[in-house]
Amino acid sequence: MPSKADLLVIPDDHPPVLFGTHLEPRVYGLAREVLWHVERPSDEAQLVEWIGDADVVVNLRASVYFPRPVLEQFPKLRLISIWAVGTDNVDLEACRDLGITVCNTPGYAAIGVAEHAIALALAVTHQLAAGDRRIRGGGWQDARIAQLHGKTLGVIGVGPIGLRMIELGRALGMDAVAWTFRPSQERASSLGVELVSLEELLQKSDVVSIHLPITEESRRLLGSTQLAMMKSSAIIVNTGRGPVIDEPAMVQALQEGRLAGAGLDVFTAEPLSQDSPLCSLDNVVLSPHVGAMSPETSLAGLEMALDNIEAFLAGAPTNTVVRGTR
Repeated sequence: MPSKADLLVIPDDHPPVLFGTHLEPRVYGLAREVLWHVERPSDEAQLVEWIGDADVVVNLRASVYFPRPVLEQFPKLRLISIWAVGTDNVDLEACRDLGITVCNTPGYAAIGVAEHAIALALAVTHQLAAGDRRIRGGGWQDARIAQLHGKTLGVIGVGPIGLRMIELGRALGMDAVAWTFRPSQERASSLGVELVSLEELLQKSDVVSIHLPITEESRRLLGSTQLAMMKSSAIIVNTGRGPVIDEPAMVQALQEGRLAGAGLDVFTAEPLSQDSPLCSLDNVVLSPHVGAMSPETSLAGLEMALDNIEAFLAGAPTNTVVRGTR
């Protein structure tokens, strides 16, 4: 049996996704003491107070941040187990310097997020939200819908989610091309998809779907120059991270008809403000960052996050983003 942590803290289970599940007894079995907060800290000071002398932290919400000044106040912290693929809310460089191990849950959400992305693409092209609003307002037919069959799907990012998105697009009769930061012929062959330049993907795709975490490389990858390469009939779908797109540039392209529409589950700032210009655009379908929130997907990722803790305590860390020394 692996050793137990001294103190495990969950500072952000709100709304509760782990508390009350069949995994709850397993959590209590991982540490001699567990502090479980089914709300989120109001500020950094409260986060520091809640975590205190913990040696293991489970991070459930990307909206709870771990910058260097916060991390430096946890001298006993050995592991942050993140329930997510993205790790942009944790200062990884600070964790390296401080010897803190960071684990994530890669691939757990591939099925759910890809389904959500294809649902957004269908909702935009079939004008489902706009049609619903018209009928509720006493209207009827007002526009033509489009179909995805026979169109080209361009997938940016070919991890597990991107690859599943390609499978779903092909099932609808779409041709698929993809782009990744480090392409190679060997990788293209192993993935079974044509890897093209970003410029070519943007120029030929009818649907551009983003499946990237946020890094210094990916931040504002699609700015005004890149968006201008897209067809005016094309739509963009983002279930990766909001800052991958220059949001004001995208809004302007949508307002001016240089993009036909967008399906967005992620935004530069979350939650999205009601006064965001995106809220007033009829050619945009908005979703509150829920692509990975189905019960099946959630439980698979939560179980992986606990697996990572168990492996760390056994001395064989898994899914490490940062391998610490503590």
